[in-house]
Amino acid sequence: MTDVSTAVAASRTSTAPAHVGVLGGGRMGAGIAHAFALAGSRVTVVERDAASADAAAARIRESLRRSVERGTTDRSAGELEAAVETATDAAAFAGCDLVVEAVPEDTALKREALARVEAALRPDAVLASNTSSIPIDDLAGALARPGRFLGLHFFNPVPASLLVEIVVGDDTDPAIADEARAWVAAIGKTPVVVRDSPGFASSRLGVALGLEAIRMLEEGVATAADIDAAMELGYRHPTGPLRTTDIVGLDVRLGIAEELHAKLGDRFEPPALLRRMVAEGRLGRKSGRGFYEWSDE
Repeated sequence: MTDVSTAVAASRTSTAPAHVGVLGGGRMGAGIAHAFALAGSRVTVVERDAASADAAAARIRESLRRSVERGTTDRSAGELEAAVETATDAAAFAGCDLVVEAVPEDTALKREALARVEAALRPDAVLASNTSSIPIDDLAGALARPGRFLGLHFFNPVPASLLVEIVVGDDTDPAIADEARAWVAAIGKTPVVVRDSPGFASSRLGVALGLEAIRMLEEGVATAADIDAAMELGYRHPTGPLRTTDIVGLDVRLGIAEELHAKLGDRFEPPALLRRMVAEGRLGRKSGRGFYEWSDE
């Protein structure tokens, strides 16, 4: 059985890839870049245009600076920043050992992005998707080398999270999955390996709990704070399901729920309250308001 102590012990003997690429420098992509930079990898982040690339670079610099200030690394901020570069063309991934796609949760967008990245990679490089719900086999259909493709589902916020879900598709080479386990351990996180299925393990369970919490709020069973407190104090969850939804993003959670609803049926039908809040722009922490007010954070 894999546990945190196993991952910590493995991280002492495992080595992160020498050169890692990340497609997409938003919150998740920047966090993934941060994790590999701290582990000693050279990191290339590709964004869609120069303005987005500059924003990604600033996001990553700030995240690395905080790690230095907190003492979570003995490397200097300058050294870490020098290990990360940004670009606007997938050709910058040509020398990468691993590239992680971290674009929005849309099947067509991800398939196009993955095929574009694969065309720029060495044949022996590994390609991964950070998808939280789309089946890996659906995405692999766009690729010429599906055996070298798998899911690496990181969790938000990546620097603080201890988990990476490794999703193995029907065509994924078992040796690649083993290599991915070692890479996850090398960045100080715990790998869990799951068979490809809608929502995998983490999103499927997390969304089920989150949707039921939203229905309870919708029905007036309890306040958001009390629903969360029930899970935090009664079940020792570090964060309740509604606050977690705010952190993840209500729009992200809605997208995952719609994907699971289409694949697994009515038990994942998004509540009307969730749809209404997303339509109103109440997306959680990133918009300043969701089930909670985040204006001071």
